Amino acid sequence: MNEKLIFTNLVGDAVDTLVAEAGAPRTFVLVDVNTAQYVLPVLTAQSKAVADATVITVKSGDINKNLDSLQTIWRSLHDAGATRSDIIICVGGGVVTDIGGFAAVTFKRGMRVINVPTTLLGAVDASVGGKTGINFNGCKNELGAFSEPLAAVISTGFFNTLPQQELLSGYAEMLKHALLESPEELAALMRYSVVYPIFDADRLLDLLRRSVATKQRIVEADFADRGTRRALNLGHTVGHAFEALAMKRHSPIPHGYAVAWGCVVALILSHLRLGFPSDTLHTFASYVHTNYGAFAFTCDDYPELIEYMRQDKKNDSPDRIAFTLLSAVGQPQINTVVEKSDIESAFDIYRDMTHS
Repeated sequence: MNEKLIFTNLVGDAVDTLVAEAGAPRTFVLVDVNTAQYVLPVLTAQSKAVADATVITVKSGDINKNLDSLQTIWRSLHDAGATRSDIIICVGGGVVTDIGGFAAVTFKRGMRVINVPTTLLGAVDASVGGKTGINFNGCKNELGAFSEPLAAVISTGFFNTLPQQELLSGYAEMLKHALLESPEELAALMRYSVVYPIFDADRLLDLLRRSVATKQRIVEADFADRGTRRALNLGHTVGHAFEALAMKRHSPIPHGYAVAWGCVVALILSHLRLGFPSDTLHTFASYVHTNYGAFAFTCDDYPELIEYMRQDKKNDSPDRIAFTLLSAVGQPQINTVVEKSDIESAFDIYRDMTHS
């Protein structure tokens, strides 16, 4: 990875240094309507580069990570006469960094990007690793490209603007990384409380640094997502299906919540297929149920959920649904093909576990 990862609460200073080092003729700042209101004024006061930048604003929410928002960004860059020598600073959560990165890599065949994630989910997941993209035709991240940002400035300084749900959403990706890393990392995360008013920003920054290090290690080994990087898909095959069904119902769910629920289903499949320890499964499932609740669905939804999984971009064939599973915490098994009957059994068990 060539991306610089800077962990600091002096965000403005870090941004100004990066822009100066890059020697960009002009700077653009991409925000959504929420970060424009709550974060941009703070960052503008901290950073000369941000204060002098041209601001582009898109609608907030994953439902707006689409072609319409992408065209808004392209049109704004075009109208302002942007060149590939300029820089886009993406200030926001995963929606902003995903769509901003995709707009940048496709405009003039590539502008440079600095990510300033303002959500825990954006910090641990979307701003690191070079995945960019938008949703299309009802499917998550259907269009996109791999493109590393110049840097990501990661801070807990803006997290006090987040509702509790957003903190928990990001924490789910950290839990996923811990499942891939070690029992000790998982235990450390499950001991820490990301719930107000116990929220400890300094401690969280340390846990966040360690979590990002796990992702960075995996990405460096397989940047183009052809092999070992697919470990990071743990929980996402089912989680994305839950998100797609929720969007169809016109009741979107936070990505991190879907990942947490998807991880529980993945651990159930891991137990059924690979002998993942049942005590760890039940402990993790109980933690998720306590903090995230459960996704509501019935057996009538199984065919549609499975069809969404068949459309997952990670599958090599529409007839084969591939999962990342675990034989134990820290021991991922990628590209594990799971039959429809096993998925249905896992759904049955999940619903029994969360409604008992």
